[in-house]
Amino acid sequence: MKYIDEFRDGDLARGLAGAIAAAVAAGGEREYRFMEFCGGHTHAISRYGIADLLPPQIRLIHGPGCPVCVLPIGRIDQAIALAIEHDVTVCSYGDTLRVPASGNLSLLKAKGRGGDIAMVYSPLDAVRLAEQRPDRQVTFLAIGFETTTAPTAVAIAQARAKELTNFSILSNHVLTPPAMHAILTAPADEAVALDGFIGPAHVSTVIGSAPYEPFCQEYRKPVVIAGFEPLDVMRAIHMLVLQVNQGRAEVENEFTRAVTRDGNATAKALVDGVFELRESFEWRGLGSVPFSALRLRQEYADFDAERRYFVPYVPVPDHKGCECAAILRGQKHPVECRIFGTACSPDSPVGSCMVSAEGACAAHYMYGRFRLEPVGAVVPRS
Repeated sequence: MKYIDEFRDGDLARGLAGAIAAAVAAGGEREYRFMEFCGGHTHAISRYGIADLLPPQIRLIHGPGCPVCVLPIGRIDQAIALAIEHDVTVCSYGDTLRVPASGNLSLLKAKGRGGDIAMVYSPLDAVRLAEQRPDRQVTFLAIGFETTTAPTAVAIAQARAKELTNFSILSNHVLTPPAMHAILTAPADEAVALDGFIGPAHVSTVIGSAPYEPFCQEYRKPVVIAGFEPLDVMRAIHMLVLQVNQGRAEVENEFTRAVTRDGNATAKALVDGVFELRESFEWRGLGSVPFSALRLRQEYADFDAERRYFVPYVPVPDHKGCECAAILRGQKHPVECRIFGTACSPDSPVGSCMVSAEGACAAHYMYGRFRLEPVGAVVPRS
């Protein structure tokens, strides 16, 4: 299949592995610590065993790139309250339905208790449901990074054009650059030593490569935007190693077939017209991050479920045995969580990182990487 098989070629992978090993050898005795900031990259690394092809001096660190994982418990509680207390039809992506919330609930369990909760594949599905059921209030649980924000803006625009008075969204859209800033400026007890970032793919098709330039200039951390295929990721790692060896800190774009410096102007204009920055937003693992999320502008307030139903956000601490917060910050690896693969599994998740198709714990469990770790291993390479 064109543009797929070419990026999974075994001979090319071995050649890239050799080039990476040579570059690492040229760097002397140093260690290279790179954070991938995309759940798709996390799964590619586990699925294709990329870490096994790298020299031991390279450590890949999972970051907060999973949109379901970074959603704090209190935000799920808000959606459950809409369904149970306000008798609203809540529409959600499938992964979010299973995220554990307060009171041993989740959206899926709330549905079992009589909540009107529907799984959708797109925010436009929620708009169509509101059209089909004019007697019901319908709210879309809007989550995700810049990639999924534009489709939500389209849904709002369509709902307004159709003059729907029974449609709203619960906005939890978050932004990538502020989260990267939060990682780099974390307090000492949460700080992670990094040499560079593997920049996200889908997010970058929307925002472009320019927003990462301040991280290179201010923090001297190189960023290489990579596609999702194994050779994309390996080539990005090679580019990062070369930058570190040469003392450079630049934004480089490995994913040139989809990403430009300026991104998608149409999508950005659409989002800017519908959304505005929140002053602060709580992330799982990162705490409250200023100007890191979006809410609807005042002219679209009628579509804002938080304003319509007055459902306050109440912070809720994570499960005491769950290490999702530290894993999302890059401080810990999934196998360092004492309940990983035992009390917490994809069939019975305790934390969000084990739920989502983009979660680090789910990736490590799904592809069996944890079974390959030596007994007593504390900090694996990926």
